Amino acid sequence: MPTFNPDDAAAEDSGLFGLPYTPEEAQLVVIPIPFDATTSYGRGAALAPEAILKASHQVDLWDLETGKPYAAGMAMLDIPSQVQAWNAQAHALREKAPHAPQTLASVNALCEKLNHWAYETCAALLRQGKYVGVLGGDHSTPFGSIRAHAEKYPGMGVLHIDAHADLRIAFEGLRYSHASIMYNVLEQLEGVSQLVQVGVRDLGEAEAALIHATPGRIQTFFDIALAEHRMQALPMQALWARIAAALPECVYVSFDIDGLEPGLCPNTGTPVPGGLSFHEACGLLKAVVGAGKRVVGFDLSEVAPGASEWDANVGARILYKLAGWLLKSWELSP
Repeated sequence: MPTFNPDDAAAEDSGLFGLPYTPEEAQLVVIPIPFDATTSYGRGAALAPEAILKASHQVDLWDLETGKPYAAGMAMLDIPSQVQAWNAQAHALREKAPHAPQTLASVNALCEKLNHWAYETCAALLRQGKYVGVLGGDHSTPFGSIRAHAEKYPGMGVLHIDAHADLRIAFEGLRYSHASIMYNVLEQLEGVSQLVQVGVRDLGEAEAALIHATPGRIQTFFDIALAEHRMQALPMQALWARIAAALPECVYVSFDIDGLEPGLCPNTGTPVPGGLSFHEACGLLKAVVGAGKRVVGFDLSEVAPGASEWDANVGARILYKLAGWLLKSWELSP
């Protein structure tokens, strides 16, 4: 690695968090997936990888909780023009005839292409011994990454931070909708043993029924229960410990930014009142690693930059925390 001072200002053309690592040199590689064609309300998440890359240059690299995760090496792949083209094509189809059977078939086919691309890209990096994160895009984008991680770490659990359960069989005719990703994970990925959801506060009746019918594989810590915990002035650490205990040794974190309170992500596609504070989300990650779990991979989705830099700023800091706790769990963060 070239000579690098972590306290210097990041150069405008530098890499993720201003770091000088290439993907070949880095231990942790982030895959950008600029795709938001399955969104059902607000758009813009496809712009997140570029906006968060820029915002990451403002993140100070010394972290009070995880130390110096930057020293292990992080890098982001180039934003893939092929994925941007698929996204544009899917949006054009949905805008012209959103409910037409041919439109739905074509967009579903594009989503399958994206899933295959994400899976192959992630699996190749895992074979090289890299740790991998995904930066979406809407919440449909990490399915291929979760699949690749479940093959490498069979029996892993998914820690799902989200305002929504994402357990719909399909939504608006799209099998790989952002509202269906966890249903697809449970239905298609035998390597995922446990789904633990935190912050859910907006869900359909069928989703609620599935949660209650599958207690052995799905555990949902609803946002209302978290709020009641706070209102009774009970220590959140005890709740985080319960959540961590529900997870197996290997954990993949799927972080939808709308799991946070809306003031931290005002432009996300489907904001919902309630949610975790920034420090609560960080406390949860800390508790999972403190319980001896290994964070094997992660994704961050649904950050929509909007007119200001606030959403990307928050997204960049959540991304750094996810990377830091992953590396800390493998004792790779000095």
